[in-house]
Amino acid sequence: MIQSIQRRDVLRIAAAAAAVLGGAARAQSGWPGKPVTMIVPFPAGGGTDAFARPLSAQFSKTTGQTLVIDNRGGAGGTLGASIAAKLPADGYGLFMGAVHHAIAPSIYPKLDYDIEKDFVPLMLLANAPQVVVVNPKRVTQPTIQEFIAYAKRNPAKMNYGSAGAGTSHHLAGELFKQQTGTFITHIPYRGAGPMLQDLIAGNVDVCFDGLGSSSTHIKGGRIKALMMAGAKRNPAFPDVPCAAEVGLPDYTVTTWYGLWAPKGTPADVQAKIVEEMKKALATDELKTIWAANGSDIPNVTMAAYGSFVNTEVKRWATVVKASGAKLE
Repeated sequence: MIQSIQRRDVLRIAAAAAAVLGGAARAQSGWPGKPVTMIVPFPAGGGTDAFARPLSAQFSKTTGQTLVIDNRGGAGGTLGASIAAKLPADGYGLFMGAVHHAIAPSIYPKLDYDIEKDFVPLMLLANAPQVVVVNPKRVTQPTIQEFIAYAKRNPAKMNYGSAGAGTSHHLAGELFKQQTGTFITHIPYRGAGPMLQDLIAGNVDVCFDGLGSSSTHIKGGRIKALMMAGAKRNPAFPDVPCAAEVGLPDYTVTTWYGLWAPKGTPADVQAKIVEEMKKALATDELKTIWAANGSDIPNVTMAAYGSFVNTEVKRWATVVKASGAKLE
């Protein structure tokens, strides 16, 4: 009798333990079981937002859980990255960074995070070319060639805005100056949103922006596109010449956006995040939005994305050194 009771107790304890372990396993494999927060390290209205907010809406549709966008702008995107690096590694705090975070290690002398060591690279989300955009009321030159000629004749008379020191906007501007022999004064802002607001308002002459944030304003006639960076025209704006066509074959700058999780996020949760994000990106809604923003939807593995980030960090270190770009 006593042995029978003990046997029942052992079985009951074993069943309880199995339930607990099974529940834990389901909790991980069932991600997302609650709302997910994604830190966007720039103010609302910038290029990152142009992709993050549609992705958030579609993610909510496909998973039934909310993807909360938490805009944490400042210091060229490094403030938000610093906050994201310290999030719990449970899959419910993500980070959507950009090319700026491959530039930052070379231009910010002290960062309290390492983009390659403190994060897990999950996936590349979007890849859009840089575009040279002007306020048509301030800049009346109709072509990029005439704009360059005017800037050469009037050194330091014109200015350009960026999303902050050390961002791709800043480096694209410095590269442009270097390759065209012009001097245009740099004015850093706290994100692409404020930068574009001032461009539209007529407070700056030109910006070297990612197409994702500029496309709507170009189509609305609020700003004018003079040139796409790179070797080919963009399908979303077929009438805008590319850099290679106008004698700048080495002016190639793209604005890419990627997704990271804090270091230590379980491997099965990482895989589930990528799976659910790919489902959202595969929808017709997001394909249409990405195309309208002049971007493709990259198809790279997690390992390839990690290698890509490492290559970008090294590439931009070379660009920063050659351009002499620095914090202002």
